[in-house]
Amino acid sequence: MSKGPVTEFIEKHFKHFNSAALVDAAKGYQAQLDKGNKMLVTLAGAMSTAEIGKSFAEMIRQDKVQFISCTGANLEEDVMNLVAHTHYERVPHYRDLTAQDEWDLLERGLNRVTDTCIPEEEAFRRIQKHIVKIWKDAEAAGERYFPHEYMYKLLLSGVMEEYYEIDLKDSWMYAAAEKNLPMVVPGWEDSTMGNIFASYVMKGELKASTMKSGIEYMGFIADWYTKNTDKGVGFFQIGGGIAGDFPICVVPMLYQDMEMHDIPFWSYFCQISDSTTSYGSYSGAVPNEKITWGKLDKDTPKFIIESDATIVAPLVFAYLLGW
Repeated sequence: MSKGPVTEFIEKHFKHFNSAALVDAAKGYQAQLDKGNKMLVTLAGAMSTAEIGKSFAEMIRQDKVQFISCTGANLEEDVMNLVAHTHYERVPHYRDLTAQDEWDLLERGLNRVTDTCIPEEEAFRRIQKHIVKIWKDAEAAGERYFPHEYMYKLLLSGVMEEYYEIDLKDSWMYAAAEKNLPMVVPGWEDSTMGNIFASYVMKGELKASTMKSGIEYMGFIADWYTKNTDKGVGFFQIGGGIAGDFPICVVPMLYQDMEMHDIPFWSYFCQISDSTTSYGSYSGAVPNEKITWGKLDKDTPKFIIESDATIVAPLVFAYLLGW
């Protein structure tokens, strides 16, 4: 593996505590790939708005990711960043905002995500105009697709090209679309595009069945997992929540509910999270808790990096890319 200046810096300076965990996890990830294992990566939080595509897209292009589980927000916000980047506004003093300041942002059509505001008109509405047509065309043809497949169609159709405001190589969704990378988007309905789709269903302009469901997503990942575990599948989790919990449950489901007793556990597990362990917290649960749920084996390589994923994930990816 090549070693650029970032990788060399990490190896020289990241020797203890969470920095050492980062190196160990990255080396464990690389060991999985070296064995021919596949890797599933999950995206929670607002990683797309944090511009994770600058590193994650290259991970996809270099075949270091074989499956993605992401929230509906991350699915759409990468595309929003692609078509409306220059209209975003940073609010570095967001901790000082009053309720009136927040209201003023709303009236300007700016939806705040921590220190970054997404422009409603340029981001949401530009996508809505074109995605609704794709939904309606599919329904008219009697076709049904998953949420991510509709977004792939949107990107590959080229209808949004006039709006592109960043280098296309920095869009992880475009990289995924080019490879038709398998993906699940659990809980997609709570995203902006999910809300918009629901509104068209409630108005009688679309059928709910035109969008494939979360149950179908579970069947999709179960089928993929059973076909790709000959050498093992690793699990790299950014954040917590449904993006992580949904796909990791496929193993106990196949073993316990489908009674496929030869199904292997996940072959590697790493989570980047700053969530503290608390009563019943999934995001803050230590990896060993997953052993009791039939998700991980007692010998599965397990790593947890307790830090900000917007700092850690690009560094792990940079290490794996030899930057």
